Amino acid sequence: MLVDSPPEQRAESASAPPTRRAIRALGLLVAVTVLVLVALASIAIGAKELSLEQVWHGLFHASGTYGDVVVDERLSRTLLGLLAGAALGLSGAVLQALTRNPLADPGLLGINAGASAAVVTAITYFGVTSLSGYVWFAFAGAAAVGALVWFLGGSRGATPVRLALAGTAISAALYGYLQAVMIMDDAALSRMRFWTVGSLSSATGSTIDQVLPFLAVGTVLALLLARPLNAVAMGDDTARALGAHLGRTRALAMLAATVLCGAATAACGPIVFVGLMVPHAVRSFTGPDLRWILPYATVLSPVLLLGADVVGRIVARPAELQVGIVTAIIGGPVFIFLVRRRRTAQL
Repeated sequence: MLVDSPPEQRAESASAPPTRRAIRALGLLVAVTVLVLVALASIAIGAKELSLEQVWHGLFHASGTYGDVVVDERLSRTLLGLLAGAALGLSGAVLQALTRNPLADPGLLGINAGASAAVVTAITYFGVTSLSGYVWFAFAGAAAVGALVWFLGGSRGATPVRLALAGTAISAALYGYLQAVMIMDDAALSRMRFWTVGSLSSATGSTIDQVLPFLAVGTVLALLLARPLNAVAMGDDTARALGAHLGRTRALAMLAATVLCGAATAACGPIVFVGLMVPHAVRSFTGPDLRWILPYATVLSPVLLLGADVVGRIVARPAELQVGIVTAIIGGPVFIFLVRRRRTAQL
């Protein structure tokens, strides 16, 4: 059930925000423009140097060497980066609202750990060797952990603290299992080493087709939850007074975050910090209203992911630096900065 906006947001909308809303709308348009430019750069720039003329020829004449590089590799890679980035940003924003923790990310509830553990199990015990096989195991693992966290967190009586504690405990156990299996099985270690750091390099049209329905459903559900989550973020008592159904909203938010993060992790591996950094940074511009945070996160998270992927292709030519490594290098200092700034603000 959707609820009305909280009183503070209605007051803001009634007072002066035509100008503020116009600025936010303009900012979103600028963000979309930046995303288009970064996507074009992702198609044009790669470990293999091609001129713009060769890239153009490869796009519109798919046969031949240039078509193989541009269409089969770079275009699929860019599309997957767009989809996975949007999914990670949206899931991070939803989880930050759900847990009322502005530094939360999809890993907080164990979703990444569930996907990783399922993939290593598939490789070691079921002999799965293809990416198309990994996708379904990873998604199943993410979904199973999401359901387990929801159950251990108290189901309809779940609170942000219980959900976070359950996710942290399950993550620790699953990562211990993952490391033990990989140490004992050299074949699993060899096959998992690229997937576990997060990569777009194995993107194919088939992978995109498999995860696209889940990403579409998760995106629609997350965007529809903007108003109820606005109420939940103000505290349980206030949310109830505004008519929000806490159990239903939290269950649907968990479902949306699990579907989005699970599908993205299944296709690319566990990519860290995107779901943390972008929603947190966006909030400083949009304010706490999720009706703006979610669209901005949907647009700007792919900018970060594709930008990091392009950087990874350039800095290690003719080899590549996996996108998960680049986002971790960027995200570590940013996370420290955010934590220090938050502590300073509380003093």
